[in-house]
Amino acid sequence: MPVVVVHGIPGFVDVHRLLGPGPWTESNGGYTGQLERRLAADLAARLRGVVLGGHRLEVEVRPRLKRGLIRAARTEDARRRRQTTPGFHRSGTRLDDEGRWSLTPEDLAMAMARPYAGLTVLDAMCGAGGNAIAFARCGCSVLAVELDADRLENARHNASVYGVADRIRFIHGDARDEVGRHETDLLFVDPPWGLDHNREGLTLDDVSPLGAILDATQQLRRLLKLPPAFPVDELPDHRAEAVFGEAPGDSARVKFLLLSR
Repeated sequence: MPVVVVHGIPGFVDVHRLLGPGPWTESNGGYTGQLERRLAADLAARLRGVVLGGHRLEVEVRPRLKRGLIRAARTEDARRRRQTTPGFHRSGTRLDDEGRWSLTPEDLAMAMARPYAGLTVLDAMCGAGGNAIAFARCGCSVLAVELDADRLENARHNASVYGVADRIRFIHGDARDEVGRHETDLLFVDPPWGLDHNREGLTLDDVSPLGAILDATQQLRRLLKLPPAFPVDELPDHRAEAVFGEAPGDSARVKFLLLSR
């Protein structure tokens, strides 16, 4: 069976969730295992081009796999990527184009919100409301700020679909202005990533206006949802967690990072 070596996995990532069946042995800063050829090709296809915590993963397979097997694995990986964890479960919700790819899936949003049940939360950039709704469903009192008026109206509508509109105060405004005006227990920020978020060289400036928001809330408890490629070393006082999907197509794929402080 081929020997597979994977380098660059950050310490905060669940290695066995990311790599799948092993056993895997850690040595020289990487993880080594023996896989059947099809599984080795599948892993190489799934981790191709992936950047986690600011570092690109490197996958080496010895001996090299045949091109036909690699092509088949990449085709299968592309098909599997369409089977992702759903956004909202309930019908009648509204999303714009950005919301369709940036919304935190409902199951993941609920898991994120549960540890903060009952707190007051400022969702600085609420988008279509996925996280604000999850916090409200967990008993939080939520201030949901959004600069885009249409997106804010979608969030308000979606909160009504889930029956929690009375627990959320919706504010049309710029988060950089609003964060200093309200006293809450927790600041939650899910800044716009853009479509070019899975790359090396990503910086705090690439997820603007996160830096300005953090500068204005130095003492506040924080929870940040950031792209998997975000270099966590830029926020060394935060604890990083890699969040995986729940559906077959993304259960072994890091959907985003959570940084908390």
